[in-house]
Amino acid sequence: MSIVRRRKLLLAGMAGGLVTAQGGKAMGAPEAAPVTEDLFRVTVLGSGTPMPSAQRFGNATLVECGHRRLLFDFGRGCTIRLWQLRIPLGSIDAHFLTHHHSDHTAGLPDLWLTGWLRPPYGRRAAPLLLYGPPGTETMAKGLRAAYAADIGTRLADEHNPEEGIRIDARDVAPGLVHEQDGLRVLAFDNDHGEMVRPSYGYRIEYRGRVVVLAGDTRYSQEVVRQGRGADLFLHPVTLIPEALLAGDPAYRAVYSHLASPDDAARAFREAKPRLAALYHVGLNGNATLADLQSAIRTGYDGPLMIASDLTAFGIGRDAVSVMQREAG
Repeated sequence: MSIVRRRKLLLAGMAGGLVTAQGGKAMGAPEAAPVTEDLFRVTVLGSGTPMPSAQRFGNATLVECGHRRLLFDFGRGCTIRLWQLRIPLGSIDAHFLTHHHSDHTAGLPDLWLTGWLRPPYGRRAAPLLLYGPPGTETMAKGLRAAYAADIGTRLADEHNPEEGIRIDARDVAPGLVHEQDGLRVLAFDNDHGEMVRPSYGYRIEYRGRVVVLAGDTRYSQEVVRQGRGADLFLHPVTLIPEALLAGDPAYRAVYSHLASPDDAARAFREAKPRLAALYHVGLNGNATLADLQSAIRTGYDGPLMIASDLTAFGIGRDAVSVMQREAG
């Protein structure tokens, strides 16, 4: 059994206590739902931060709407998590970047290049559709230049489809950025600090249901506005023990860019989503998940989930189910 399958999932319930669920066991839903056009599922592929971790890969979130697959951010290891679910890397229909920090882009070259290869884990034959803030088109051109030798060799030697290595990159502004068959994706401004602008969150609307990915942000009224009443509201959080804050200015700077537990609790309290969930989970020093749960519960007592890698949320008509997906 894999490490992912053995690891327990932490759920902070309505009463504020911690409930555990073994990997593969759904809460209020079957373990595996059939893929129908009504499917609306969010899987946190990577729940971590820039910190190198085998347990929490870099930030990346898969959203499945019927038979369409969307990927938001491309943190370290996102390709591994996708293939653990036996999802071909080339099968993603659209890709969305929140901002240009390296912990959100480090996995993009791997996803792009490996997804173009011909074995079952790749197989992209059409251009990679990529949306993001200004600078995304420039980044895509740079990737093509950086890997020109590899691309040229594979075109000549392996005869990979030439269209599959193109990146259809689009710099976008806040507003509607992608729409298809009842699916709408809207970008909005978040607040990742004065020097990181623009930085986006994304709101995904599908068949009367709403998921909001806050992106990297501290407390933001715009993020709260977008998350208000959502079925699922994913928000980042970082917990830094007082001793580290007092002794290291680098840690103090983190809170000028990312939400503290108080910030996240305030956002959830004001937005009142059906289910609040934490991702991009930063546990610094000797901080633990129990510490984080306790800190959040001082300001928010609604339904709450602390996501791990491969935590999945089924967005139903009447409820949001939670399960830990099993690696293949």
